[in-house]
Amino acid sequence: MHIIQQVLFILLAGIAIFIFSKKVKEISRNINLGRDEDLSDNSSQRWKNMILLALGQKKMFKRPIPAFLHLAVYAGFIIINVEILEIVLDGVLGVHRLFVPMLGSLYAFLIGFFEVLAALVLIGCVIFLIRRNILKVRRLNLKELDGWPKNDANLILITEVVLMSLLLIMNSADQVLQTRMPEHYPATAPFLISSHFTGLFSGMSDGALMGLERGCWWLHIIGVFAFLNYLPYSKHIHIVLAFPNAYFSKLTPQGEIKNMKEIQNEVLYMMEPDKAPTEVAEQKRFGAKDVTDLSWKNLLDAYSCTECGRCTDSCPANLTGKKLSPRKIMMDTRDRLEEVGKNITENGDFKDDGKALLNDYISIEELRACTTCQACVEACPVMIDPLSIIMQLRRNLVMEESNAPQEWNMMFGNIENNMAPWKFSPDDRDAWTAEG
Repeated sequence: MHIIQQVLFILLAGIAIFIFSKKVKEISRNINLGRDEDLSDNSSQRWKNMILLALGQKKMFKRPIPAFLHLAVYAGFIIINVEILEIVLDGVLGVHRLFVPMLGSLYAFLIGFFEVLAALVLIGCVIFLIRRNILKVRRLNLKELDGWPKNDANLILITEVVLMSLLLIMNSADQVLQTRMPEHYPATAPFLISSHFTGLFSGMSDGALMGLERGCWWLHIIGVFAFLNYLPYSKHIHIVLAFPNAYFSKLTPQGEIKNMKEIQNEVLYMMEPDKAPTEVAEQKRFGAKDVTDLSWKNLLDAYSCTECGRCTDSCPANLTGKKLSPRKIMMDTRDRLEEVGKNITENGDFKDDGKALLNDYISIEELRACTTCQACVEACPVMIDPLSIIMQLRRNLVMEESNAPQEWNMMFGNIENNMAPWKFSPDDRDAWTAEG
Protein backbone atom coordinates (compact mmCIF):
# COMPACT_ATOMS: atom_id res chain seq x y z
CA MET A 1 0.00 0.00 0.00
CA HIS A 2 2.87 2.38 0.87
CA ILE A 3 4.45 1.71 -2.55
CA ILE A 4 1.21 2.61 -4.34
CA GLN A 5 0.95 5.84 -2.34
CA GLN A 6 4.59 6.70 -3.11
CA VAL A 7 4.11 6.14 -6.84
CA LEU A 8 0.90 8.19 -6.87
CA PHE A 9 2.55 10.99 -4.93
CA ILE A 10 5.63 11.11 -7.19
CA LEU A 11 3.41 11.11 -10.30
CA LEU A 12 1.25 13.90 -8.86
CA ALA A 13 4.30 15.99 -7.90
CA GLY A 14 5.95 15.44 -11.29
CA ILE A 15 2.83 16.47 -13.23
CA ALA A 16 2.29 19.54 -11.02
CA ILE A 17 5.89 20.73 -11.40
CA PHE A 18 5.87 20.11 -15.17
CA ILE A 19 2.67 22.13 -15.74
CA PHE A 20 3.89 24.92 -13.46
CA SER A 21 7.26 25.12 -15.23
CA LYS A 22 5.55 25.32 -18.63
CA LYS A 23 3.43 28.29 -17.57
CA VAL A 24 6.39 30.02 -15.93
CA LYS A 25 8.29 29.77 -19.24
CA GLU A 26 5.32 31.38 -21.03
CA ILE A 27 5.28 34.28 -18.55
CA SER A 28 9.04 34.73 -18.88
CA ARG A 29 8.71 34.77 -22.68
CA ASN A 30 5.89 37.32 -22.48
CA ILE A 31 7.91 39.65 -20.26
CA ASN A 32 10.85 39.42 -22.64
CA LEU A 33 8.63 40.63 -25.51
CA GLY A 34 9.23 44.13 -24.14
CA ARG A 35 11.96 46.50 -25.23
CA ASP A 36 15.40 46.21 -23.65
CA GLU A 37 16.06 48.33 -20.58
CA ASP A 38 19.32 48.28 -18.65
CA LEU A 39 18.62 48.16 -14.90
CA SER A 40 21.89 46.60 -13.76
CA ASP A 41 23.26 49.69 -11.98
CA ASN A 42 23.69 50.16 -8.21
CA SER A 43 23.16 46.56 -7.19
CA SER A 44 23.62 47.30 -3.46
CA GLN A 45 20.68 49.73 -3.45
CA ARG A 46 18.61 47.30 -5.48
CA TRP A 47 19.22 44.47 -3.00
CA LYS A 48 18.29 46.86 -0.19
CA ASN A 49 15.02 47.74 -1.96
CA MET A 50 14.19 44.08 -2.46
CA ILE A 51 14.78 43.25 1.21
CA LEU A 52 12.90 46.27 2.57
CA LEU A 53 10.02 46.44 0.08
CA ALA A 54 9.38 42.84 -1.02
CA LEU A 55 10.53 40.88 2.02
CA GLY A 56 10.01 43.49 4.74
CA GLN A 57 6.91 45.05 3.12
CA LYS A 58 8.04 48.48 4.32
CA LYS A 59 5.54 50.53 2.31
CA MET A 60 2.60 48.38 3.40
CA PHE A 61 2.85 49.81 6.92
CA LYS A 62 1.52 53.19 5.84
CA ARG A 63 -1.78 51.42 6.62
CA PRO A 64 -0.87 49.45 9.79
CA ILE A 65 -3.93 47.21 10.28
CA PRO A 66 -4.12 45.65 6.78
CA ALA A 67 -0.30 45.64 6.75
CA PHE A 68 -0.12 43.49 9.90
CA LEU A 69 -2.76 41.10 8.56
CA HIS A 70 -0.98 40.86 5.21
CA LEU A 71 2.36 40.27 6.93
CA ALA A 72 0.83 37.45 8.99
CA VAL A 73 -0.62 35.80 5.88
CA TYR A 74 2.56 36.35 3.89
CA ALA A 75 4.95 35.14 6.61
CA GLY A 76 2.73 32.16 7.33
CA PHE A 77 2.57 31.24 3.65
CA ILE A 78 6.37 31.40 3.29
CA ILE A 79 7.41 29.74 6.55
CA ILE A 80 4.77 27.00 6.57
CA ASN A 81 6.38 25.76 3.35
CA VAL A 82 9.11 24.34 5.60
CA GLU A 83 6.53 21.88 6.95
CA ILE A 84 5.39 21.20 3.40
CA LEU A 85 8.99 20.13 2.72
CA GLU A 86 8.52 17.35 5.29
CA ILE A 87 5.17 16.38 3.75
CA VAL A 88 6.79 16.15 0.30
CA LEU A 89 9.69 14.05 1.60
CA ASP A 90 7.27 11.80 3.48
CA GLY A 91 5.35 11.27 0.25
CA VAL A 92 8.43 10.52 -1.83
CA LEU A 93 10.08 8.22 0.75
CA GLY A 94 6.88 6.56 2.01
CA VAL A 95 7.51 7.48 5.66
CA HIS A 96 5.62 9.50 8.28
CA ARG A 97 7.02 12.62 9.98
CA LEU A 98 10.56 12.12 8.72
CA PHE A 99 12.08 14.83 10.91
CA VAL A 100 10.86 13.54 14.32
CA PRO A 101 13.93 11.34 15.01
CA MET A 102 16.30 14.04 13.72
CA LEU A 103 14.90 16.96 15.72
CA GLY A 104 13.65 15.27 18.89
CA SER A 105 11.90 17.68 21.29
CA LEU A 106 12.58 20.58 18.92
CA TYR A 107 10.14 19.04 16.43
CA ALA A 108 7.01 19.75 18.49
CA PHE A 109 8.19 23.32 19.09
CA LEU A 110 8.62 23.92 15.34
CA ILE A 111 5.23 22.36 14.50
CA GLY A 112 3.67 24.52 17.22
CA PHE A 113 5.26 27.60 15.66
CA PHE A 114 3.94 26.60 12.25
CA GLU A 115 0.48 26.09 13.76
CA VAL A 116 0.49 29.60 15.21
CA LEU A 117 1.34 30.92 11.75
CA ALA A 118 -1.39 28.73 10.22
CA ALA A 119 -3.91 30.17 12.69
CA LEU A 120 -2.78 33.73 11.84
CA VAL A 121 -3.13 32.97 8.12
CA LEU A 122 -6.61 31.55 8.72
CA ILE A 123 -7.73 34.56 10.79
CA GLY A 124 -6.14 37.02 8.36
CA CYS A 125 -7.86 35.45 5.35
CA VAL A 126 -11.25 35.47 7.09
CA ILE A 127 -10.82 39.18 7.90
CA PHE A 128 -9.80 39.91 4.30
CA LEU A 129 -12.91 38.09 3.08
CA ILE A 130 -15.05 40.21 5.40
CA ARG A 131 -13.37 43.43 4.23
CA ARG A 132 -13.96 42.50 0.59
CA ASN A 133 -17.46 41.06 0.73
CA ILE A 134 -19.23 42.46 3.80
CA LEU A 135 -17.58 45.77 4.67
CA LYS A 136 -16.97 46.35 0.95
CA VAL A 137 -13.87 48.55 1.27
CA ARG A 138 -14.00 50.99 -1.66
CA ARG A 139 -10.67 50.17 -3.31
CA LEU A 140 -11.53 46.46 -3.21
CA ASN A 141 -14.90 46.91 -4.92
CA LEU A 142 -14.31 49.26 -7.83
CA LYS A 143 -15.73 48.46 -11.26
CA GLU A 144 -12.51 47.05 -12.76
CA LEU A 145 -12.64 44.20 -10.21
CA ASP A 146 -16.08 42.98 -11.27
CA GLY A 147 -16.18 39.37 -12.43
CA TRP A 148 -13.01 37.31 -12.52
CA PRO A 149 -10.67 39.64 -10.51
CA LYS A 150 -13.02 39.66 -7.51
CA ASN A 151 -13.67 35.90 -7.77
CA ASP A 152 -9.93 35.27 -8.07
CA ALA A 153 -9.22 37.13 -4.83
CA ASN A 154 -12.01 35.33 -2.95
CA LEU A 155 -10.99 31.93 -4.31
CA ILE A 156 -7.40 32.34 -3.14
CA LEU A 157 -8.48 33.47 0.34
CA ILE A 158 -10.94 30.57 0.69
CA THR A 159 -8.28 28.13 -0.54
CA GLU A 160 -5.85 29.34 2.12
CA VAL A 161 -8.50 29.00 4.82
CA VAL A 162 -9.16 25.41 3.70
CA LEU A 163 -5.45 24.52 3.50
CA MET A 164 -4.71 25.87 6.99
CA SER A 165 -7.77 24.10 8.42
CA LEU A 166 -6.68 20.80 6.85
CA LEU A 167 -3.22 21.22 8.36
CA LEU A 168 -4.57 21.78 11.88
CA ILE A 169 -7.10 18.91 11.63
CA MET A 170 -4.39 16.58 10.30
CA ASN A 171 -2.09 17.40 13.22
CA SER A 172 -4.88 17.00 15.77
CA ALA A 173 -5.86 13.55 14.42
CA ASP A 174 -2.16 12.61 14.35
CA GLN A 175 -1.81 13.46 18.04
CA VAL A 176 -4.65 11.07 18.91
CA LEU A 177 -3.17 8.30 16.73
CA GLN A 178 0.20 8.68 18.47
CA THR A 179 -1.40 7.25 21.61
CA ARG A 180 -3.00 4.33 19.75
CA MET A 181 -0.64 3.30 16.96
CA PRO A 182 2.87 4.34 17.99
CA GLU A 183 4.46 1.96 15.45
CA HIS A 184 3.03 4.09 12.60
CA TYR A 185 2.72 7.49 14.28
CA PRO A 186 5.97 8.54 16.07
CA ALA A 187 5.35 10.10 19.47
CA THR A 188 5.94 13.83 19.86
CA ALA A 189 5.26 16.41 22.55
CA PRO A 190 1.82 18.06 22.29
CA PHE A 191 1.50 20.53 19.43
CA LEU A 192 0.73 24.09 20.52
CA ILE A 193 -2.71 24.51 18.92
CA SER A 194 -3.94 21.21 17.46
CA SER A 195 -3.41 19.32 20.72
CA HIS A 196 -6.28 21.34 22.26
CA PHE A 197 -8.72 19.87 19.74
CA THR A 198 -7.89 16.18 20.17
CA GLY A 199 -11.08 15.73 22.22
CA LEU A 200 -13.10 16.28 19.05
CA PHE A 201 -11.61 13.13 17.54
CA SER A 202 -10.91 10.88 20.54
CA GLY A 203 -14.22 9.04 20.15
CA MET A 204 -13.43 7.96 16.58
CA SER A 205 -12.20 4.44 15.72
CA ASP A 206 -8.62 3.83 14.66
CA GLY A 207 -9.67 3.28 11.06
CA ALA A 208 -11.78 6.45 10.95
CA LEU A 209 -8.96 8.47 12.51
CA MET A 210 -6.42 7.14 10.02
CA GLY A 211 -8.82 7.95 7.19
CA LEU A 212 -9.25 11.48 8.54
CA GLU A 213 -5.52 12.03 9.02
CA ARG A 214 -4.56 10.55 5.64
CA GLY A 215 -7.45 12.34 3.92
CA CYS A 216 -6.33 15.70 5.30
CA TRP A 217 -2.73 14.89 4.35
CA TRP A 218 -3.65 14.11 0.75
CA LEU A 219 -6.11 16.99 0.40
CA HIS A 220 -3.55 19.40 1.82
CA ILE A 221 -0.75 18.41 -0.56
CA ILE A 222 -3.11 18.19 -3.55
CA GLY A 223 -4.34 21.65 -2.60
CA VAL A 224 -0.76 22.92 -2.47
CA PHE A 225 0.01 21.48 -5.93
CA ALA A 226 -3.25 22.91 -7.28
CA PHE A 227 -2.40 26.31 -5.78
CA LEU A 228 1.06 26.11 -7.35
CA ASN A 229 -0.46 25.69 -10.80
CA TYR A 230 -3.23 28.21 -10.24
CA LEU A 231 -0.69 30.85 -9.14
CA PRO A 232 0.61 31.79 -12.64
CA TYR A 233 -2.97 32.40 -13.84
CA SER A 234 -3.81 34.56 -10.85
CA LYS A 235 -2.83 37.99 -9.58
CA HIS A 236 -1.15 36.10 -6.74
CA ILE A 237 1.87 35.46 -8.97
CA HIS A 238 3.06 38.64 -7.23
CA ILE A 239 4.12 36.35 -4.36
CA VAL A 240 7.05 35.38 -6.59
CA LEU A 241 7.46 38.40 -8.86
CA ALA A 242 7.38 41.06 -6.13
CA PHE A 243 11.03 40.26 -5.38
CA PRO A 244 12.55 40.88 -8.84
CA ASN A 245 10.14 43.77 -9.38
CA ALA A 246 11.34 45.54 -6.22
CA TYR A 247 14.95 44.80 -7.17
CA PHE A 248 14.58 46.37 -10.63
CA SER A 249 12.50 49.33 -9.43
CA LYS A 250 13.33 52.87 -10.52
CA LEU A 251 16.20 54.47 -8.57
CA THR A 252 16.06 57.93 -10.13
CA PRO A 253 13.87 60.65 -8.55
CA GLN A 254 10.18 59.98 -9.12
CA GLY A 255 9.56 63.27 -10.91
CA GLU A 256 12.31 62.65 -13.45
CA ILE A 257 10.86 61.77 -16.85
CA LYS A 258 13.01 59.72 -19.17
CA ASN A 259 13.69 61.47 -22.47
CA MET A 260 13.45 59.57 -25.74
CA LYS A 261 16.89 59.36 -27.32
CA GLU A 262 15.30 59.08 -30.77
CA ILE A 263 13.62 62.49 -30.36
CA GLN A 264 16.78 64.10 -29.00
CA ASN A 265 18.66 62.79 -32.03
CA GLU A 266 16.06 64.18 -34.44
CA VAL A 267 16.54 67.67 -32.94
CA LEU A 268 20.31 67.25 -32.98
CA TYR A 269 20.37 66.26 -36.65
CA MET A 270 18.21 69.27 -37.57
CA MET A 271 20.57 71.62 -35.74
CA GLU A 272 23.77 69.87 -36.83
CA PRO A 273 23.13 67.90 -40.06
CA ASP A 274 26.75 66.76 -40.27
CA LYS A 275 26.15 64.51 -37.26
CA ALA A 276 23.31 62.63 -38.94
CA PRO A 277 24.17 58.97 -39.73
CA THR A 278 24.68 58.05 -43.38
CA GLU A 279 22.58 54.92 -42.96
CA VAL A 280 19.06 55.33 -41.69
CA ALA A 281 18.47 53.02 -38.73
CA GLU A 282 15.18 51.22 -38.33
CA GLN A 283 12.83 53.70 -36.71
CA LYS A 284 11.37 52.63 -33.40
CA ARG A 285 7.85 53.62 -32.58
CA PHE A 286 7.61 56.88 -30.65
CA GLY A 287 6.10 56.01 -27.29
CA ALA A 288 4.02 52.86 -27.05
CA LYS A 289 0.90 51.67 -28.83
CA ASP A 290 0.97 48.00 -27.81
CA VAL A 291 2.63 45.94 -25.10
CA THR A 292 5.65 45.06 -27.25
CA ASP A 293 6.50 48.78 -27.40
CA LEU A 294 6.84 48.90 -23.62
CA SER A 295 9.99 47.83 -21.77
CA TRP A 296 10.35 44.41 -20.16
CA LYS A 297 10.22 46.18 -16.77
CA ASN A 298 6.80 47.65 -17.63
CA LEU A 299 5.60 44.13 -18.45
CA LEU A 300 7.13 42.74 -15.25
CA ASP A 301 5.22 45.47 -13.40
CA ALA A 302 1.98 44.28 -15.01
CA TYR A 303 2.49 40.69 -13.86
CA SER A 304 3.60 41.82 -10.39
CA CYS A 305 0.42 43.81 -9.70
CA THR A 306 -1.64 42.30 -6.90
CA GLU A 307 -4.65 44.53 -7.65
CA CYS A 308 -4.62 45.86 -4.08
CA GLY A 309 -5.85 49.23 -5.36
CA ARG A 310 -3.61 51.44 -3.24
CA CYS A 311 -2.55 53.25 -6.42
CA THR A 312 -6.14 53.96 -7.47
CA ASP A 313 -7.11 54.87 -3.91
CA SER A 314 -4.38 57.53 -3.94
CA CYS A 315 -5.06 58.84 -7.46
CA PRO A 316 -6.55 62.36 -7.34
CA ALA A 317 -8.04 61.93 -10.82
CA ASN A 318 -9.90 58.78 -9.73
CA LEU A 319 -10.99 60.32 -6.43
CA THR A 320 -12.57 63.25 -8.28
CA GLY A 321 -14.61 60.96 -10.54
CA LYS A 322 -12.32 60.74 -13.57
CA LYS A 323 -12.19 57.50 -15.52
CA LEU A 324 -8.51 56.89 -14.79
CA SER A 325 -7.58 53.99 -12.47
CA PRO A 326 -3.85 53.17 -12.27
CA ARG A 327 -4.75 49.64 -11.15
CA LYS A 328 -6.83 49.17 -14.31
CA ILE A 329 -3.87 50.38 -16.40
CA MET A 330 -1.78 47.52 -14.96
CA MET A 331 -4.60 44.96 -15.28
CA ASP A 332 -5.24 45.97 -18.90
CA THR A 333 -1.54 45.73 -19.72
CA ARG A 334 -1.36 42.22 -18.25
CA ASP A 335 -4.54 41.13 -20.04
CA ARG A 336 -3.27 42.39 -23.40
CA LEU A 337 0.13 40.77 -22.81
CA GLU A 338 -1.54 37.45 -22.03
CA GLU A 339 -3.56 37.80 -25.25
CA VAL A 340 -0.41 38.49 -27.28
CA GLY A 341 1.36 35.55 -25.63
CA LYS A 342 -1.55 33.23 -26.43
CA ASN A 343 -1.42 34.46 -30.03
CA ILE A 344 2.29 33.58 -30.27
CA THR A 345 1.73 30.16 -28.67
CA GLU A 346 -1.00 29.31 -31.19
CA ASN A 347 0.71 30.71 -34.31
CA GLY A 348 4.42 30.27 -33.57
CA ASP A 349 4.86 34.02 -34.05
CA PHE A 350 2.62 37.01 -33.44
CA LYS A 351 -0.17 37.25 -36.00
CA ASP A 352 -1.73 40.70 -36.24
CA ASP A 353 -5.10 40.58 -34.50
CA GLY A 354 -6.09 44.15 -35.24
CA LYS A 355 -5.92 45.11 -31.58
CA ALA A 356 -3.57 47.21 -29.45
CA LEU A 357 -3.19 48.22 -25.82
CA LEU A 358 -3.99 51.82 -26.77
CA ASN A 359 -7.67 52.38 -27.57
CA ASP A 360 -8.72 48.70 -27.40
CA TYR A 361 -7.80 48.32 -23.73
CA ILE A 362 -6.85 51.77 -22.41
CA SER A 363 -8.85 54.75 -23.60
CA ILE A 364 -7.67 58.26 -24.46
CA GLU A 365 -9.96 59.62 -21.74
CA GLU A 366 -8.12 57.59 -19.10
CA LEU A 367 -4.70 58.73 -20.31
CA ARG A 368 -5.60 62.42 -20.43
CA ALA A 369 -6.99 62.33 -16.89
CA CYS A 370 -3.51 61.62 -15.48
CA THR A 371 -1.80 64.62 -13.84
CA THR A 372 1.58 62.80 -13.54
CA CYS A 373 1.54 63.53 -9.80
CA GLN A 374 3.33 60.24 -8.96
CA ALA A 375 0.79 59.34 -6.24
CA CYS A 376 0.24 55.88 -7.76
CA VAL A 377 3.96 55.12 -7.85
CA GLU A 378 4.43 56.30 -4.28
CA ALA A 379 1.49 54.20 -3.05
CA CYS A 380 2.53 50.86 -4.60
CA PRO A 381 4.05 48.48 -2.03
CA VAL A 382 6.42 46.89 -4.60
CA MET A 383 7.27 49.99 -6.68
CA ILE A 384 5.10 49.27 -9.71
CA ASP A 385 5.09 52.29 -12.04
CA PRO A 386 1.74 52.79 -13.85
CA LEU A 387 2.82 56.31 -14.79
CA SER A 388 5.60 55.00 -17.04
CA ILE A 389 3.03 53.13 -19.14
CA ILE A 390 0.66 56.11 -19.19
CA MET A 391 3.43 58.45 -20.36
CA GLN A 392 4.54 56.13 -23.16
CA LEU A 393 0.98 55.70 -24.43
CA ARG A 394 0.44 59.46 -24.34
CA ARG A 395 3.68 60.01 -26.25
CA ASN A 396 2.42 57.73 -28.99
CA LEU A 397 -0.89 59.57 -29.13
CA VAL A 398 0.80 62.94 -29.51
CA MET A 399 3.81 62.06 -31.65
CA GLU A 400 2.43 59.41 -33.99
CA GLU A 401 -1.30 60.12 -34.07
CA SER A 402 -1.12 63.91 -33.55
CA ASN A 403 -3.88 63.36 -31.02
CA ALA A 404 -3.73 65.99 -28.29
CA PRO A 405 -6.19 68.43 -26.68
CA GLN A 406 -6.45 71.81 -28.40
CA GLU A 407 -4.79 73.48 -25.41
CA TRP A 408 -1.75 71.22 -25.80
CA ASN A 409 -1.53 71.88 -29.54
CA MET A 410 -1.50 75.64 -28.90
CA MET A 411 1.29 75.17 -26.40
CA PHE A 412 3.26 72.94 -28.81
CA GLY A 413 2.93 75.58 -31.53
CA ASN A 414 4.11 78.33 -29.19
CA ILE A 415 7.13 76.30 -28.11
CA GLU A 416 8.00 75.55 -31.74
CA ASN A 417 7.63 79.15 -32.91
CA ASN A 418 8.43 81.21 -29.81
CA MET A 419 10.60 78.80 -27.81
CA ALA A 420 8.23 79.18 -24.85
CA PRO A 421 4.68 78.07 -23.98
CA TRP A 422 3.34 81.64 -24.28
CA LYS A 423 2.09 83.34 -27.42
CA PHE A 424 4.72 86.05 -27.40
CA SER A 425 7.91 86.30 -29.44
CA PRO A 426 11.24 86.39 -27.61
CA ASP A 427 11.54 90.13 -28.40
CA ASP A 428 8.11 90.87 -26.92
CA ARG A 429 8.95 88.89 -23.79
CA ASP A 430 12.07 90.97 -23.27
CA ALA A 431 10.20 94.26 -23.78
CA TRP A 432 9.09 94.44 -20.18
CA THR A 433 12.68 95.09 -19.12
CA ALA A 434 12.63 98.42 -20.99
CA GLU A 435 9.60 99.62 -19.14
CA GLY A 436 10.50 101.83 -16.32
